[in-house]
This record gives sequence, structure tokens and C-alpha cells, in this order.
Amino acid sequence: MRGVDLYEYRSGNGPEVVVLHGGPGAQHDYLLPGFDRLAPGRTLVYYDQRGGGRSPVGRDVSVGWREHVDDLAALRDLWRLDRLHLCGYSWGGLLAMLFAVTYPERVASLALVSPAPAAQRERLEFEQNLARRNATPELIAERAALQGSGLRSKDVAAYNQRLFELAVSGYFHDPRRARELTPFRITGRTQQEVWNSLGDDFDLRPALSRLDVPAIVVHGDDDPIPLPTARATAEALRAPLVVLPECGHVPYVEAAGAFVAALDPFLPRKA
Repeated sequence: MRGVDLYEYRSGNGPEVVVLHGGPGAQHDYLLPGFDRLAPGRTLVYYDQRGGGRSPVGRDVSVGWREHVDDLAALRDLWRLDRLHLCGYSWGGLLAMLFAVTYPERVASLALVSPAPAAQRERLEFEQNLARRNATPELIAERAALQGSGLRSKDVAAYNQRLFELAVSGYFHDPRRARELTPFRITGRTQQEVWNSLGDDFDLRPALSRLDVPAIVVHGDDDPIPLPTARATAEALRAPLVVLPECGHVPYVEAAGAFVAALDPFLPRKA
């Protein structure tokens, strides 16, 4: 499709909801099993976006935001769907917004979970928050302890698991919950090319405010992506903002019940 092969996974039975994973450059696996709690009564359609997971591409293949948007448009044609119900997580939320402002007539609804900021000027605060959370004395000590433990030579799988947990713990309200997240990898070239392609001054809010589409925004109150950015996105879309207390960037792990309670009534489901 469009010169690339995209890996697809489906779960459930009923109206299709397209789930867009984060990253950029990640894969759908780390949304599981948490997102599959939304599968009863509907079909969740996941795919690995170009340049990540099981959808690798050559280094000569562009992986900017426009290619991601047009891939989704091509998938819509392949799936023979009129308008898409989109559920985007993190970068996937921004991808859903980019698709919606590019092809507004092809979107039935937007569910944005822990969405990436819709304006470039807001990314700096997120990056500063994450850097600060990753540099706490506790995390520094735990990383040092891991390196000095000799675990890498004894049990490389256990070492890699712990390394992953320490790498993502800054995204959590309770860093201990990082062990519950399905491990994943980021393809660095894809991540960098997407952010570079957006430019230094992108701001989707004016275009979002012109959309007429049902939408909802779900965000943890302790997400390193500042809550005001999610509030501004919700206001632009004239959408409700559901704030999950004592929750970081991964509500489908840290607040699974509230995550389902917020999204299940909004997403389409069979009678």
C-alpha cells in the first residue's frame, strides 16, 4: 500500500474504531492489553505506522507527518469505510488531529487519550517535565544500582526489562506501575523525521476549532504533557475533557477502570 507494508491487528466485533499508537516510531503492541478493554461491542483496528514495529521501511522512504496522514487515508479506502472513528493515544492523538484537519469529511469522531500538544510551543514544557521526572535522585540511584548489579551478564532478559521500566517510569504518576507496561521500542529516525516535518511553529488549534465532529479528550492530572495543553485542545474541539486523578501519561495502565468508563460510552458499539 503506497509502497509500504503496514501490519494490522484487530480485536473485538462490531463497529470499527481505528486505534492510533504513540511514538512516533513505536508500534501498537504496547497499547495491549489495556486498550483491548474497549473491544467488547466494537472492533478495534490497530496498525503499526510506517517506520515502526512490524511496518519497517527503508531509509530512503519518507516518514514525515504527511506520509502518516496519507497512509491512514489509504487504509480507509482499503477498509472501505466512509468516515473513521479515531482513537489516538499520545502522538497518535496528534496524528488523529492532523488527519481530521486534512480530511475533515472522512472523520466520524475523535477520541484523544493523553494527546501530544497540538502546538509546537507547548512541547518544550513537556520535554522539561519529562527530563525533570527522569532525573530524580531515586531514579538515578536505581539506574546506578542496575548497572552495578551484574544482572546483564546473568539474565539479559531481566536486565532489559528493568532497563525499559526505568526508561519509561517518568511517564507514570506511580513509577512502580511502569512494570505493567508492555515493552516496546522506538525507531529514532521515524520519531525525529515526524517532529522535524511538523516545523517549528505548527499550531492545529485554529483548524481544530473549525471542525464539526464529536470528540472527547482524556488526560491524567499528572501527565508530563501539561494538562492545560489537553484543556486547550478540548476547548478548540468544543469537546469534554475527562481528567483522571493520580494518573500520568498511561491511563490504560494506571487508571484502567476510569479509562474505560470515559471512552466506552463515547465510542460506537453494536446494540
